[in-house]
Amino acid sequence: MAKETSAPVETTEAEVEVNRGFVSTTHVHVVDTGGEGRPVVLIHGWPLSSASWAGQIPALTDAGYRVVAYDRRGFGQSDKPAGGYDYDTLTEDLNGLLNERHLKDVTLVGFSMGGGEVARYVSDYGDARIRSVVFASAVPPYLLRTNNNPEGPLTQEKADEMAEGLAADRGAFFDQFTKDFFSSNGVLKVSEQQRREAIALCHQSGEKAALKCMKSFGTEDFRHDLTRIKVPALVIHGDADATVPLYGSGVRTHQIIAHSELVILNDAPHGCNVSHPDEFNKALVRFVGSTDLHFSN
Repeated sequence: MAKETSAPVETTEAEVEVNRGFVSTTHVHVVDTGGEGRPVVLIHGWPLSSASWAGQIPALTDAGYRVVAYDRRGFGQSDKPAGGYDYDTLTEDLNGLLNERHLKDVTLVGFSMGGGEVARYVSDYGDARIRSVVFASAVPPYLLRTNNNPEGPLTQEKADEMAEGLAADRGAFFDQFTKDFFSSNGVLKVSEQQRREAIALCHQSGEKAALKCMKSFGTEDFRHDLTRIKVPALVIHGDADATVPLYGSGVRTHQIIAHSELVILNDAPHGCNVSHPDEFNKALVRFVGSTDLHFSN
């Protein structure tokens, strides 16, 4: 059973204005530890918030890094506009954050849905600001199973079932979702309190945001985006991930990014940063601190 953690963090500002081109300014809630260390930007999974990184922020700050985590539009404490939940707009938000905070030499860490923003950011904006990238339990390269993507782990029938379930009863959906999220072969790998905390974060999501982002992460094709990543990359994934299966996502991402490193966490579910914090943090901090990385498949 994972130990419980709490991470009180001093923030330099509460929000940043991003994506001015989308109807009006969207205010995105930001947790910024400040400091002089190299920046690590944490992008949370669906349908959570930056609070889901509570177990990682202290480990990174203790190692000397400036940690910046934010709530994706529509989630947590950020604004919840009617639209803008496609990956191009979400990545524009990320670009706005990096620009407004003048962040350079950044390690981008994307968990689950957040891995899509990492891939799309490097593809669309390049790597001038980026030192390295991390895909943690991440959805790339392409979840949906199609004729030209037969390895995709998500069938259209399952995607439709999930959307219908979320629309019909958010409470019941999030209850089951968090069980799957934190379970390995049917066994819950976190405490019930930790699961309840995750449910509370789920309920902070806007209804439109949750549904539209579910469609985005389930149907977006990142295969081309991944080919454009030339900076050092870490893929970290649990081998018991039933939400975003290892061989349908993590292993394929590692194969596409030829210079990437793959770390597989034994008996770890989708929410491996919470269920296996020591192993997850050790791999993450080591990778972020590496300055001369040469990987091969």
